[in-house]
Amino acid sequence: MRLPEEPDRPFQINILPMIDVIFAILTFFIMSTLFLTRSEGLPVNLPTADTSEQQPQSQLVVTIDAQGDLFFNQEPITLEVLEAQVRALALTGQQPFLIINADEAISHGQVITVMDRLRAIEGVRMAIATQPEN
Repeated sequence: MRLPEEPDRPFQINILPMIDVIFAILTFFIMSTLFLTRSEGLPVNLPTADTSEQQPQSQLVVTIDAQGDLFFNQEPITLEVLEAQVRALALTGQQPFLIINADEAISHGQVITVMDRLRAIEGVRMAIATQPEN
């Protein structure tokens, strides 16, 4: 017994499963980028404090690493040049807000020297970066 000839259906590519896979991969990459941490400065071991507060991101960062090297917004700098740049910012009418990232192993006197030179500039505000205690 012979069956009647059925017309061949044209081949179709079903793209719905492919779209589902693409969206799953896209969702994975979006979620994984949300968990990346933004490094705001050079790697220093900050001291911890119970009263640590999150500051806005629009400030200037002065870093003193464990070797005593000075950095301004991740660029190596000397204290005299740093003072001149901050003074120039203050003269433009802005009130520079400096965050001091000092390694906990660095001498307290060295941090005070930097802060004292910067505090002599009128209009400069400063804060010392710490990590919250866990």
